[in-house]
Amino acid sequence: MAMTAVPARAMSPEQIIAALQKPENSTGNIADAVEEATGARGWMSADVKPIYDARIVGRAATALMRPVLKNDTRKYQNHILDILDEAAPGSVLVYVMQDGLEIAAMGNLMGTTAKVRGLAGAVIDGSVRDITELRRLQFPVWSRRVSPATSVGRMISVDKQIPVKCGEIMVHPGDYIVADADGVVVVPAAAAVQVVDLLKKYDDKESQMIPIIEKEKSMRKALEKYNRY
Repeated sequence: MAMTAVPARAMSPEQIIAALQKPENSTGNIADAVEEATGARGWMSADVKPIYDARIVGRAATALMRPVLKNDTRKYQNHILDILDEAAPGSVLVYVMQDGLEIAAMGNLMGTTAKVRGLAGAVIDGSVRDITELRRLQFPVWSRRVSPATSVGRMISVDKQIPVKCGEIMVHPGDYIVADADGVVVVPAAAAVQVVDLLKKYDDKESQMIPIIEKEKSMRKALEKYNRY
């Protein structure tokens, strides 16, 4: 008798976000789960750092910029501002400054716009500026650099809502971004349910390992039984 394939468990984006937001689901555990589910690294470069301590979970809205040629006088659509105005509340802006690591993709005006629109935060492969004001606004940003250099006259928009490489990791529009003081993890949308299921297994193991560690005063004893590290 032929076996019937069991369909993948369905979860809404809201349910996935709620699961990823649980305090026990650290970025470390989420990075482990992404790697187990996909076979690929899911954590961004270690130099993608927060401008202040915060934690965000949301779906990626992407935009790409590149340097402008000195003799290029054409007018380009500003996709980086388009996505700022168009992204759904709760989204995470993912801005990539191609060959522009020292150029700021965001400052206080864009941060104010993002804050009042209810966006969750921003992750920038490039720089951010006006961080004192952004901290006052309590708008979370992770970036590779802090720089006063504006993108105006230096960078032009390439496109929006496209796959981009941010912090050495591919990010597709709609992927789930989880970021905190430890770094930034990308959960591919196609693997999100599997990642959530793995996180539940990790938490179940760890909650049972802690009493063993407390009793035996040894992590090895817990690992012998639960093989989770």
